[in-house]
Amino acid sequence: MLNTLVLFLSSFAADKPFEIEVLDGQSGRGVPLVELTTTAGVTYVTDSAGRIAFDEPGMMDQRVWFAVKSHGYEAPKDGFGIAGKAFDVKPGGNATLKIKRINIAERLYRITGSGIYRDSVLLGRDVPIKEPLLNGKVTGCDSVLLTKYQDKLYWFWGDTNRPAYILGLFDVPGATSATPASGLDIERGIDLTYFTGKDGFARATCKMAGEGPTWIGGVTVVKDAKGKERLMGSYIKVKPPLSIYRRGTCIWNDEKNEFEHAADIPLDAPLHPHGHPILFNDCGVVFAYFGDPFFNCRTYATAEGYSDLSKYEAFTCLKAGSTLEKPEVERDASGNVVWAFKRNTPLIDAAAEEKLLATGLLKKEEANFQIHEAKTGKKVAVHRGSVRWNEYRKKWVCLFGQHGGSSFIGEIWYAEANGPTGPWKEAVKVVTHDKYSFYNPVHHAEFDKDGGRFIFFEGTYTTTFSGNEHKTPRYDYNQVLYKLDLADERLRSK
Repeated sequence: MLNTLVLFLSSFAADKPFEIEVLDGQSGRGVPLVELTTTAGVTYVTDSAGRIAFDEPGMMDQRVWFAVKSHGYEAPKDGFGIAGKAFDVKPGGNATLKIKRINIAERLYRITGSGIYRDSVLLGRDVPIKEPLLNGKVTGCDSVLLTKYQDKLYWFWGDTNRPAYILGLFDVPGATSATPASGLDIERGIDLTYFTGKDGFARATCKMAGEGPTWIGGVTVVKDAKGKERLMGSYIKVKPPLSIYRRGTCIWNDEKNEFEHAADIPLDAPLHPHGHPILFNDCGVVFAYFGDPFFNCRTYATAEGYSDLSKYEAFTCLKAGSTLEKPEVERDASGNVVWAFKRNTPLIDAAAEEKLLATGLLKKEEANFQIHEAKTGKKVAVHRGSVRWNEYRKKWVCLFGQHGGSSFIGEIWYAEANGPTGPWKEAVKVVTHDKYSFYNPVHHAEFDKDGGRFIFFEGTYTTTFSGNEHKTPRYDYNQVLYKLDLADERLRSK
């Protein structure tokens, strides 16, 4: 009887994987998205808890060496300068590996996709979220928009993949989650409840007339004429090769849980809702500010104002009635440039500002959008992001991607300004990637902790536009969350 039990237990132990846990040497937290590769060229990737369930047949009960690499982290190197580690692998055994974080921001976990906690589940470990393996049958999705509406957080994504076929959903999937006051601690996870169809797959929440994908932006909550909160957004219809043929605004139907068309936007309209908006009280009047990342237009924060383009104002330094072809910079009596929101005047973005600098109409110190690296002074080409108020720094903070960095659009930077519209001058890189994209970052200020000292942002991790043909399994084309400590002295320029 005893021998039978021993044999049974031995058989059970042989079926158990070997656990490898990779930890952040600074925080002690498990690091997701770490690649461990055997000498046979087989790669394993840590899950959102930093774990790998190693169960390779024929590789148990021996010493196994793994090459180790991870974006923005360094693994210990041996005497040959090779980053890696060997473990004595046994069924049911375990080992830990600490790696050094180079990124200022700390990678926390993957928000979307399949197998978020795959390895932890295989190892029998506790996981923090309700759907750790496949939520809403979503295996991959593009960039996110987030806003608080009716005591919930509403999430909306771009094009989304599913298990059943290579083509997925192209009309904006959506989900809700609890607010920080009633939901999980953001450092533990996010429990998303998708709007799903009969097949259990995330369904469209913004299917607008016309062929091709529907993409949305500018999602925010404003009030209608009766004082009722309304969830609104803007949308575009796209046809190959990424050509926009229709624009409009949309409004959420609470009974159907989907957006409906509100008003058309002319394709040549210079001002329209977009990006990641904020509501801002300017001298007693509440406006919706729009930008991606830098705010360059606004309108009254009402349902009527949202769709009425005649109410929109451009942020500009040009005189009213001036044009980009024949620009005239507005100055006060002392000769200082006047930056302000104006109607019927072209907005000035970084590209337009560069032309004004080149012609001498603006001086370098008068620029508003010319971002440069804090330590070196090297110019940084900005590629999308978000701006939010931060109580800890008592400043407006911007997290944005870089166009043409060490990874084409895979680098994330942090900047501060005294006002929501800038001026934006210096930035510090907080996340880097090795030939991999991480685009459309957004700071979720709803989750700020310790008075804003700790902030959280996500972006889309994908090979798209990177030139890298090797997709990271499960992680590719999904959303990854980072944490940034604004007390970190590396964020200071001096």
